[in-house]
Amino acid sequence: MRLVDLSVREFVCEVDSAAPAPGGGSVSALASALGTGLLRMVGHLTIPKKKFNKLDEDVQKHFIHNHEVLKTLENRLLELIDRDTEAFNEIMKAFKMPKETEQDQKKRSKAIEAATLKAIDVPENIAKVALEALEMVDLVSEYGNKNALSDVGVSALMLYAGLEGACLNVKINLPGLSDENLIKQYQTKIEDLLKKGEALKSAVLVKVHNAL
Repeated sequence: MRLVDLSVREFVCEVDSAAPAPGGGSVSALASALGTGLLRMVGHLTIPKKKFNKLDEDVQKHFIHNHEVLKTLENRLLELIDRDTEAFNEIMKAFKMPKETEQDQKKRSKAIEAATLKAIDVPENIAKVALEALEMVDLVSEYGNKNALSDVGVSALMLYAGLEGACLNVKINLPGLSDENLIKQYQTKIEDLLKKGEALKSAVLVKVHNAL
């Protein structure tokens, strides 16, 4: 059974075990998926209202467009919950490959590096999707149902938690790469994601706290 098909209690129990996966990457994807779902909830509580229908038509269209895009991002994050655990399991499988001969060792090293790249790419994608959702939070905080403003703040927190958590999962796998230039490229990408995400999250929270 896939992780996304588990109940909340079952998922937590899977995390709360001696098994190393699901771990921080899958939890990060779930956190961001929850943040995205929460942001869409605010949209659901906004779009049907008379006050929303009185907004500028371009604002309405932009808001509704973002609301629809968020559903796509939510589905992507849900998919990444299982993909992260699968990527980790592939690394473990590669480490268990035979290493008796020189040929075995080369084959094993190649498999480990390939699996490590996947274990880096998955959380990097989680962070990218979380950032894309974070970029839509401000519009919801501005025009969304004010009775759900606290939910907008929680959404920003969850999305950023998922983003930073995913970045940590990228970083921990970087030593498994042999290409120093590639490592530096990933480090640059991660720092950029963190910087942008932190700025978006902080700006929205200031707005939310001041409005409550």
